[in-house]
Amino acid sequence: MTAIANLGFEVPELLLRVKELEEQHSALRNSVICAFNQLLDLKDISTGVHSTRLAEWAIRVAREMDFPEDRFYQVEVAALLHDIGKIGVPDSILKKAGPLTEEERAIINRHPEYSWSILRLFPGLEEASLYALHHHENIDGTGYPARLKGQDIPLVSRIISVIDAYDAMVSNRCYRKGLPHQDAIARLVRSSGTQFDSSVVQAFIPIAEKETADVFAAAGTSTEAAF
Repeated sequence: MTAIANLGFEVPELLLRVKELEEQHSALRNSVICAFNQLLDLKDISTGVHSTRLAEWAIRVAREMDFPEDRFYQVEVAALLHDIGKIGVPDSILKKAGPLTEEERAIINRHPEYSWSILRLFPGLEEASLYALHHHENIDGTGYPARLKGQDIPLVSRIISVIDAYDAMVSNRCYRKGLPHQDAIARLVRSSGTQFDSSVVQAFIPIAEKETADVFAAAGTSTEAAF
């Protein structure tokens, strides 16, 4: 108490100041997160819009899977900025219309590590940075960067993996047209237990079914199955 008095603060005044500083820090962190998402838009408009959609889906799937609500902020940030590391990938690779060479594939496969190296620098985002780091791991251990397997992969990373793959499949890209909804769902189901967590896929399918029209309007593709 004496030390506080020596600083010239009364206890209520000090607590109020601490609260103000915490609010300022939170506001600054949120502003940086929004700025990063805008940076993704500048790098690749489809990536930025894609990330915003994933942040919404990730929260819904996490809630469906009884993930603790006090950690939803980490879920949202990880889904929103899982691809921030792509700012470190040259446009010549990121937007290449043809197949990637082995060297180019190795470079683009580093983007989860780049995402982790950026997000981990911000106090309070260490958890989100790990989710971003592992969003390309596969259930059977064939993914990257750490070749984690099964339950060793964080649940949020497994959620991002599924919704990321679905959104990428249905969206138009410079090198291919997006798939119809039913085809994308079929691929998720087919890869359950190998690439994707089966329980995450089953939790996500009803969400995707409800929002099919909106998603495909944004992606510019068809909701109908291809024959």
